[in-house]
Amino acid sequence: MEHAKLAVFVALGAIALGFAVYWAVSARRDESGRAVPTPLQLAVGFVTNFFDTLGIGSFAPTTSIFKLKRMVPDEQIPGTLNVGHSLPTIAQAFVFIATVDVGMHTLIPLIAASVLGAWLGASVVVRLPRRRIQIGMGVALLVAAGLFAVKNLGIAPGGGEALQLHGARLLVAIAGNFVLGALMTLGIGLYAPCMIMVSLLGMNPLAAFPIMMGSCAFLMPVGSVRFVGTRSYSLPAALGLTLAGVPAVLIAFYLVKSLPLTAVRWGIVAVVLYTAVAMLRSAANEARATGA
Repeated sequence: MEHAKLAVFVALGAIALGFAVYWAVSARRDESGRAVPTPLQLAVGFVTNFFDTLGIGSFAPTTSIFKLKRMVPDEQIPGTLNVGHSLPTIAQAFVFIATVDVGMHTLIPLIAASVLGAWLGASVVVRLPRRRIQIGMGVALLVAAGLFAVKNLGIAPGGGEALQLHGARLLVAIAGNFVLGALMTLGIGLYAPCMIMVSLLGMNPLAAFPIMMGSCAFLMPVGSVRFVGTRSYSLPAALGLTLAGVPAVLIAFYLVKSLPLTAVRWGIVAVVLYTAVAMLRSAANEARATGA
């Protein structure tokens, strides 16, 4: 078990280093303009990754802020989310895999399935036109708002006490994480649906933290390679998420391990719902403009 965990840590370190180098080399070749993040972009990175470490998720809140402040073009939001949140999520994976017990025979297959889903999903998303991305993200945000509301209302399953899965339940979890990995590239976060999935399968909800964060830590850099390679993301916004996000993760984990977050989650539900409607309206307006 310890050898398997060590192997996961080595793999995390290798993928973090490899992605950071690839991104840095690509960014130096980027001639699209300003690459230094603004104070607002850094603030977004800190706040979203701080609460992400507490299990709220970062994709929906970040998308809401990007949309409301018009910080990133709609078609670049999925890439910016995946690229910018990759390294902070790897930091989360390190601390939660180290401190929360979960069966390695469950953790590793679920991570592998999510990575495969992200790789195949990103290859589709980077080729989608602007309007389809707007529709996909609008629907994704509605789903995310629903998941937040379900959790706030206490409807989400409480889960069992298992720290690993076997047989048919493990196969179901692998298939589910494959789908969630693909959806990550469309901008819908993996955390809330993963927590609900493992709870339905009888696992301790606490075990979801290393699973969901480990999954995202591997799949996001893999999927982000395609976004970086096609430059379908905002470089300064992504840098803001990363540079402020990594310290935010460490502060949240070591200093604030529990907060009364119900009010925060309800606020996120309201903002995400508004943003989802705005995104779908943008898609409808673009369709009308194209038709005209």
